[in-house]
Amino acid sequence: MNHEPHTLTGAIRDGVARGVAAVGMAGIGLIHLLDAPGKFSETPYLGWMYVGLIGASVVVAYLLIRGSSTKAWWAAATLAASAMIGFTLTRTIGLPQAMGDIGNWSEPLGMASLFVEGAIVALSAAMLADRRLVGASTRKAAHSDRGGPVRAAA
Repeated sequence: MNHEPHTLTGAIRDGVARGVAAVGMAGIGLIHLLDAPGKFSETPYLGWMYVGLIGASVVVAYLLIRGSSTKAWWAAATLAASAMIGFTLTRTIGLPQAMGDIGNWSEPLGMASLFVEGAIVALSAAMLADRRLVGASTRKAAHSDRGGPVRAAA
């Protein structure tokens, strides 16, 4: 990652990363939209959780497109990770009224969803780590510009 966000290269990398993440969020929404009709007939509360996930995916994609925000990256990571956790729960211990998918790890939409969600979590983590490093180097530079720590007068 680029540790100089105010350079042209840094701006391009940030824009590309946000674009990729926005497309990934749209992918999460689309995958769950395709699977939603079955969920409403099997387990209605999961269908409504899908609706919430789809709506949140659209909002987070918009936030990522709109600008470079740490909150948007955290939202993308959290939303994608929560979907991965939900998938894992339905395949391991099951959820109330939803025990039919236990052990069904090879469902194509599920695999596609895990792939996209994992990519979003990884990209978000990289962008958040980069921001943390940039913030630390900025604070260090400001500290050295002042000639050391600022001390209160006695």
